[in-house]
Amino acid sequence: MLASTTDRRGRALRDLRISVTDRCNFRCVYCMPKEIFGRDFAFLPREQLLSFEEIVRIARAGIAHGVHKLRLTGGEPLLRRDIEELVRLLAQLCTPEGEPLDIAVTTNGSALAHKAAALREAGLNRVTVSLDSLDDATFRAMNDIDFPLERVLDGIRVAREVGFDAIKINTVVKRGVNDDDVTAIAERFKGTGITVRFIEFMDVGTTNGWNLDQVVPSAEVIARIDAVHPLEPIPPAYPGETATRWRYRDGDGEIGVISSVTQPFCGACTRARLSADGKLFTCLFAARGHDLRTLLRSGCSDVEIEDALVGIWSGREDHYSELRSAETSHAERIEMSYIGG
Repeated sequence: MLASTTDRRGRALRDLRISVTDRCNFRCVYCMPKEIFGRDFAFLPREQLLSFEEIVRIARAGIAHGVHKLRLTGGEPLLRRDIEELVRLLAQLCTPEGEPLDIAVTTNGSALAHKAAALREAGLNRVTVSLDSLDDATFRAMNDIDFPLERVLDGIRVAREVGFDAIKINTVVKRGVNDDDVTAIAERFKGTGITVRFIEFMDVGTTNGWNLDQVVPSAEVIARIDAVHPLEPIPPAYPGETATRWRYRDGDGEIGVISSVTQPFCGACTRARLSADGKLFTCLFAARGHDLRTLLRSGCSDVEIEDALVGIWSGREDHYSELRSAETSHAERIEMSYIGG
């Protein structure tokens, strides 16, 4: 068994988030605003995307050095053709101890009803669905393509029917846009076994118009829900978990909050991100990544990929959220749609 790789701050590499496409059919205002990602926007050509085999090689290198969680992201990952085949290939991998991997996907849910059964059969463990409102008008406005709420809810329903028992909802809360929906979303999934995670609006990239006045602190979210349905804190499920967990005192499930702005968790971050064109990023707020695609396509060995990965992670010292200020929020950063959330 190989020892886990740690960075300059002693943080182990545990999670690899893999973007399989930079394309998305939504134009959510906090991620891919339509005025930037319009009809003429140049997305990556197909030949620049990593093949499934290339993705598996990088995943295998990460697993050899501590990775045990893989999350497929985008863009919208279910837009990638034959995505279930990639899941099948990844599900055949295991840790050096012979344990199965935790494989998840984060999706906007638009194609989930169509894809859920195939993904489950291929070996996908968990599904996270982005859902920012239960008000249809607000939901359509936030995705900015007039996509109906009911089709996403139908995808969640189908996912449960085909056997996914680990479903989470991600809700990005933006003041004056959907913050009035917080309690309704919590109530909709209370008692269902589905966990909602409320996420502070973050300054990922430079195109989403972020400003601090639009951030609803997680403490406020918890207070709103607690006033109606009393909550109590519970410990993290695993080291480096991004969400702070709370359970309903009546035993009817739990919620989580992700507080990158008001309560940074850089000190426990175990995540690396692989872009669809093969660049490895060591922070969600990074300006640039490390090119692994060129290495892959130069005929390198698996050992050389591992060495590159270890070298990148060993030199990591990112802690953007601990440094965030009015000045840093305007610094160059890669867009969320390019490396996933």
